[in-house]
Amino acid sequence: MFNTGVSTYLCLFFACCFSCNKAMPAKLSNEAVNDRPVIGILTQVVTDEIMKPFGKTYIPSSYVKYIESGGSRVMPIRLTLTTSEYENIFRKINGLIFIGGAADLETSDFARVAKIFYRFAMAANDAGDYFPIWGTCMGMQLLTVLVAGKNLLSNTTATNVALPLNLTAEAHSSRMFSGFPDELIKALTQEPLTGNFHHYGITVKTFQENEELQSFFSILSTNIAENGAHFVSTFEGKKYPFYGVQWHPEVNRFQWKRNLNFPHSRHAVQLSSVLGEFLVNEAKRSLHHFDSPEEEDSSLIYNYSPVYAANFTGYEQVYFF
Repeated sequence: MFNTGVSTYLCLFFACCFSCNKAMPAKLSNEAVNDRPVIGILTQVVTDEIMKPFGKTYIPSSYVKYIESGGSRVMPIRLTLTTSEYENIFRKINGLIFIGGAADLETSDFARVAKIFYRFAMAANDAGDYFPIWGTCMGMQLLTVLVAGKNLLSNTTATNVALPLNLTAEAHSSRMFSGFPDELIKALTQEPLTGNFHHYGITVKTFQENEELQSFFSILSTNIAENGAHFVSTFEGKKYPFYGVQWHPEVNRFQWKRNLNFPHSRHAVQLSSVLGEFLVNEAKRSLHHFDSPEEEDSSLIYNYSPVYAANFTGYEQVYFF
């Protein structure tokens, strides 16, 4: 009887393990992951006379390296295509970045193309087709214009200064920051890890008084401008995977001009690295893809060579198009 009982127990044990083993892969595969993501970057129009001989639009290489270091590839997106061409591109890429710079956020080609992709992304996410958008500095400002339907920016100057973040209660449960190591979260609130180079932004008061912004985004951090204005420095979409930072995470690892206050401490580098990986992991949730390897290869930024530009810009290298 003892042997029979043991045999019965072992049979039941292995049967249970076998059943669990069969069931687990099905559960884990519910959310597919794309391990070959491509993130698009909207180009900026060249306005500085000294840069015009090199091309009509550009992307600082620091943004490209930031994305590539997180495990993604980059597709530059020009501002002169048709809406149908942008729709075709949207079906191929897995995320989008609105970079910093200088452009009219309502009337420029940059704003026009961004609005097209914003509408595509909204519709896609509503249909269950995950697609993240990230805005840095002016890119964050542009997201507020797209969501609010108007320009609500005011003077929140913080130029050439590195700051800690004043994290809100929402930050600790946010998608962006919830995976941060405790040590990094502490450093983020106490050390000057975020490089700021802006003149305009959204004040907390303006944000809270605008129904569209308040219902769409959660404020994750704030800061104080040189003029005393209390501005929103980080936010993320409540429903949509849209993210905005008024500061520049890419400079911590990839920009080195000595006269500019780029944070390069251990925690500053870690912050840039963790956020770069976060963005790419968000893009990996998108299953968009190119129709062929040849089409994919010909669309990537590897087809272009950056220009050394440290002697005439604030960037070490710039891609021109």
